[in-house]
Amino acid sequence: MEPVDYIWMDSELIEWDDAEVHALSHGLHYGTGVFEGIRAYEVNGEPVVFRLEEHVERFMDSAKIMSMDLGYSKKELTEAIEKTITENNLKSCYIRPLAFRGHGSLGVNPKNNPIRVIIAVWPWGAYLGEEALEKGVETQTASWNRHHRNVMPTKAKATGNYVNSVLAKQAAARNGLDEAIMLTPEGYVAEGSGENIFIVRDGELITPPKKDVLEGVTRDSIIQIAEDKGYTVREEEFTRDQLLRADEAFFCGTAAEVTPIREVDGKEISDGRGPITEEIQSTYMNLVRGENSEYMEWLHKVERSEERRVGKECRSRWSPYH
Repeated sequence: MEPVDYIWMDSELIEWDDAEVHALSHGLHYGTGVFEGIRAYEVNGEPVVFRLEEHVERFMDSAKIMSMDLGYSKKELTEAIEKTITENNLKSCYIRPLAFRGHGSLGVNPKNNPIRVIIAVWPWGAYLGEEALEKGVETQTASWNRHHRNVMPTKAKATGNYVNSVLAKQAAARNGLDEAIMLTPEGYVAEGSGENIFIVRDGELITPPKKDVLEGVTRDSIIQIAEDKGYTVREEEFTRDQLLRADEAFFCGTAAEVTPIREVDGKEISDGRGPITEEIQSTYMNLVRGENSEYMEWLHKVERSEERRVGKECRSRWSPYH
């Protein structure tokens, strides 16, 4: 990760190296936090955020599911994201809002622990690598299942939910592979360790239903793009062997964008970039860079204000919870 100058913490800009939290923060011990992954792309020399409103809404919904009062409105969070991008002088970046329960009680019930909110931004290229976007990725079926919806709040992008994603990703990496594909407890394909998944069969796109996966903003975008192009998109359960029989398959997500799947469990799905995957990927990458007027409503131009001066608000050291 390439550091930048500032991180936004609890309404103030903090120097990157000084953005610290207490070692006894509840979120560190119990995973009581929620986060978002958002991207800004450079369009005409300025940062433009892809579907910012929907991401902020999901961030707030995740907090609601986790009984966390963020203390900020959607407008305030949007302005904080804009400010953090602006003051770090970035034209394209990954954006990570995070809310977690801070230092207080270390019991399981964190009712008296403060809610901390941060926003970090940094330059980040293709999540699975630039080559993966062209040639696709090699994957394996994970031995770790995706959470059952009554075991963890699967509609919340909660920090604790991602422990099984980490385990699945590590296992794939140990085998020299790029990513893991996770199944539901019932044995159906769910998603990657950090991405939604689509397969293509006989010219139709199929993706797992919302009940089994995180409701991805990019997933929703891909469905609309595909339908606008005249493709049938079905949200339905499919099995591991149906994945192996697919004509094409791809991951999608804020970080992964649209990444073809070349291989699953040593079996080739396609040569890495089937024609429908390539068409969807091309359309998506063009629109996030402002090159497709059909989807301009998804692009949020970052408002820059001359009154936003770091010197007035940035502290060199953060103190309240030390």
